[in-house]
Amino acid sequence: MAAVTLTAKDLLAADTGMGAVTLRVGNLEAMIAYYRDVVTLELQSHDGPVAVLGRGQTPLVILQHAPELKASEPRSAGLFHTAILFDTQADLAAAVYSIGTKSPGTFTGSADHLVSQAFYFTDPEGNGIELYWDRDRTLWSWTHGEVDMATLYLDPNTFVSEHMSKSPSTGHAVVGHVHLSVGDTASARDFYVNRLGFETTATIGTSALFVSAGGYHHHMAMNTWQSSGSGKRRLALGLGEVRIVVPSVDDLGALNERMTHYGIQTRHDGEILAFDDPWANRISVLANDLSGDAAASA
Repeated sequence: MAAVTLTAKDLLAADTGMGAVTLRVGNLEAMIAYYRDVVTLELQSHDGPVAVLGRGQTPLVILQHAPELKASEPRSAGLFHTAILFDTQADLAAAVYSIGTKSPGTFTGSADHLVSQAFYFTDPEGNGIELYWDRDRTLWSWTHGEVDMATLYLDPNTFVSEHMSKSPSTGHAVVGHVHLSVGDTASARDFYVNRLGFETTATIGTSALFVSAGGYHHHMAMNTWQSSGSGKRRLALGLGEVRIVVPSVDDLGALNERMTHYGIQTRHDGEILAFDDPWANRISVLANDLSGDAAASA
């Protein structure tokens, strides 16, 4: 696809962040137990088929009971992982320790990414989770407009022993980024950068794309590692919705105008702007001054 020159009015506001991720689940009680008792999130509300878990006043994961649905097809587009960003290494260590002692089989790996330290898990229904902590932005390096990231060895036992507090807290956390599986990164770039208004921050050949607002290392990522060539998703368990939080109602209106200009079908009720990406991943955008939903890591 031809390169598109973006101006300031084409970009999401610098203070844009991520909101809660909705998951459609088959066993609601088991999933509540995992995210609450193992991942150490707080159950904020449980109203019939919907449970909201988070930290403090910030919702992070919304579980929507959908037992009538089947599991996603192998190698389909959808969620790669929901990434929860912790304020401190001590809070991250406490969560990693909890999962390591209560559900060690759900641990899938860890890495030092230069900009962050990250630990990876898979919940009982196969949804990916990343728990991570960011280094200060002054320590990040950029080369030719892309942030320098790597995948270096990070020993989880050493990390926990070095950072685990004797008085663990349930400190603040947000959804720092959301990583999707998609059919191809060219279409992802056209939608998430040229249309939606994120900026590219890193690429891995044609297999992965990282994008953000305001110079964050990434608010979203898309890869084809398990889903190359996939088309639109059918209704299934797994990802239900990705939320993006913009600073104001004006930002929400500007985005609605931009998406409409590009022929993207939207649903806008005055508070939430919703649309689908090329793989039928539902994206909902909220204004922070209306939603109270915490913006992430901006």
